[in-house]
Amino acid sequence: MNKLFHLGNCTTCQAIIKETGITAKDFSMKDIKIEKISAKELDEMKKLAGSYEKLFSRRALKYKEWGLKDKKLTEDDYRQYILDEYTFLKRPVAIVNGTIFIGNDRKTVEALKVVVSR
Repeated sequence: MNKLFHLGNCTTCQAIIKETGITAKDFSMKDIKIEKISAKELDEMKKLAGSYEKLFSRRALKYKEWGLKDKKLTEDDYRQYILDEYTFLKRPVAIVNGTIFIGNDRKTVEALKVVVSR
């Protein structure tokens, strides 16, 4: 089953869902604010992405608030921060037929659109 990890109240996530045509019929959709990401789910994402760092959002307000920008983070740190605080997951994250799409940059969204439309 295809999966989408997003924030339900995030207008960027909402726009991407609409633009790509992602539906609850074709995707298991998880609002990460309501339902925490499990360690198993995060480990699955890491396996597809190649690292936890690629899944980690440096745009999160808590990244600066917690002083993380001044620390040298390890893969274990990235994993733990994402598990502890949903805002550290770069979103949305879509998994389609074993391919992962991370974040909201234009190139990623366009690639996701192509895959979803097949």
